[in-house]
Amino acid sequence: MLAWTVAAARASSLFGRIVVSTDDEEVAQVAREYGAETPFMRPVELADDHTPTLAVVRHAIEALGDGLGYVCCLYATAPLLQPRYLREGFETLAARPDKSFAFSVTSYPFPVQRAVRINADGAIEAYYPQYRETRSQDLEDAFHDAGQFYWGRADAWRRGDAILSDRSLPVMLPRRLVQDIDTLEDWKIAERLFELELGDPHPEAAT
Repeated sequence: MLAWTVAAARASSLFGRIVVSTDDEEVAQVAREYGAETPFMRPVELADDHTPTLAVVRHAIEALGDGLGYVCCLYATAPLLQPRYLREGFETLAARPDKSFAFSVTSYPFPVQRAVRINADGAIEAYYPQYRETRSQDLEDAFHDAGQFYWGRADAWRRGDAILSDRSLPVMLPRRLVQDIDTLEDWKIAERLFELELGDPHPEAAT
């Protein structure tokens, strides 16, 4: 998956440098084999399961030094990433100097206003009971972070501007190109989507 992300970044023709932040030499070697740089190793305190993305990006910016205008954070767990959306993200942000970020989003497949919880008694409760009688087609669309890329102005990353805010712009992705990977089931779904949408499993095929 890391190789695919690097290949997609290269295919976009947008980046002066493609840098992988890692604390693992094996990962660093894979990154270099596919054309990325590893000019530093990530410190241990920024390499656990609870480290926020913002801290990792800020560390990378500080390590790379001055002269950065735009910085894009790409997740290695995004095998459906496509260069055309990277280009759209950059163009979207560059056209709006009043904004800090542009990142990938997609729509929920079902109205979030109909979400339910299971209470302590094992029964169903509506999160938004005021919408129980509203037709689903009459409810407002909702979107979520697609977890693929985050374009940002270098100064915005340094300041720690909130990404999930009105300082950000959306880059809409179709749901068929979005799959978060946290479990084995997620992985299997991603494999099927990859085969349907992209066909060739080799990272060099990113276009």
